Amino acid sequence: MSDRSAGGAREGDEPRAGRRFLFVVPPLAGHINPTLGVGAELAARGHQVAWAGTPEAIGRSAVDGATVFRCAGPSLGEGGAARPADVRGPGALKFLWERFLVPLAEAMAPGVRAAVEEFRPDVVVADQQAVAGGLVAEQLGVRWATSATTSAEFTGALDGMPRVGAWLEGLLEELRVRVGDPAGTADPRFSPHLVLAFTTEELAGRPVRAAERIRFVGPSIAARPGAPGFPWDWLDPARPAVLVTLGTVSADAGARFLAVCREAVRARAGRLQTVLVDPAGALDTRPWPGTSVDQDVLVVREVPQLPLLARVAAVVCHAGHNTVCEALWHGVPLVVAPIRDDQPVVAGQVVAAGAGVRVRFGRVTAAGLGEALDAVLYEPGHRAAAERVKASFRAAGGAAAAAGHLERLAARAIRTVPARTPRTTPLEEG
Repeated sequence: MSDRSAGGAREGDEPRAGRRFLFVVPPLAGHINPTLGVGAELAARGHQVAWAGTPEAIGRSAVDGATVFRCAGPSLGEGGAARPADVRGPGALKFLWERFLVPLAEAMAPGVRAAVEEFRPDVVVADQQAVAGGLVAEQLGVRWATSATTSAEFTGALDGMPRVGAWLEGLLEELRVRVGDPAGTADPRFSPHLVLAFTTEELAGRPVRAAERIRFVGPSIAARPGAPGFPWDWLDPARPAVLVTLGTVSADAGARFLAVCREAVRARAGRLQTVLVDPAGALDTRPWPGTSVDQDVLVVREVPQLPLLARVAAVVCHAGHNTVCEALWHGVPLVVAPIRDDQPVVAGQVVAAGAGVRVRFGRVTAAGLGEALDAVLYEPGHRAAAERVKASFRAAGGAAAAAGHLERLAARAIRTVPARTPRTTPLEEG
């Protein structure tokens, strides 16, 4: 990797190959996955890309040969960051920021700073919840973009809770004093230069904050390692298939809900097939069918989600932004059962778009879940709405559009990070 001068491109320069982009991501699959497609697109255009985060979470699917700079930090399910399943609403938001996102930022900041000084990116692309990325970039004078893997925060989700919003802003100001530039003014959740929203207004609606900086690019869909050995021949092309998943972070809260889903789909035996993802083994069944194969319900610990979504007729999920957008990318309607965080907002977007039905995660019965599932499977309006959102997603450009916006930002960027000698400690290779 050749040395770069301290000066960068001037305002008005055209995009060109040879720029450097550093993605700063939390150890959460739904936040990492969109960056993979964008990074691959940038690399294909001749740019250098790197990631700062947890190498084990990012994996080797990032970009062949890309460097992953290791940053310290907990995962959401470890130690003090593990949230009780019954913590919801403002309490869940408070827990998320105080017990996970702020400690994560403090732990990541030294690694992010070292990565910026070593890699010397033209642009830092900071996930909206990896706020160390924005704070360190601001402190070091590097232009940065926000990777918004959920639209909840710029659609006015906290407008009805002004005290909560003020509390969060105060928390971020205190964090800035500890890990960033105390004189800085940018909200680390919203870059003052560019916010990449991996959705469209067809689903998210009109933004109420940072609107002039937001670029709706739709989902960034990229191939990633799938579940090995998935029994594709189990799927019956003569029957509609349903995918039930609660993602990765919410799996610990899902035992009751998964049991309700299994009861609901068993009541429809012979009419449809269901792939039910149970990563925690809550249903106490083998992950793959053995000699006695259940032809109606397949319980597995993981699935190759993207290729499976191309084969299913409906999805039942927790309204996680990544799962929702990947389903709608395929024009698949949803039954959404939000648990906490941004999920109620995303569920509301699905319902408002007409692309699905919402049920209550903690109270839905098998009969109620079955009725919701019947609605998205057999009432044509939901599928038509899902197809409309799909069309908007495909037209938005995805990873290619995001890469174009980042190239233009890099052409304007004037890097002020001083050159330095290489670090003596080895870097984590991805």
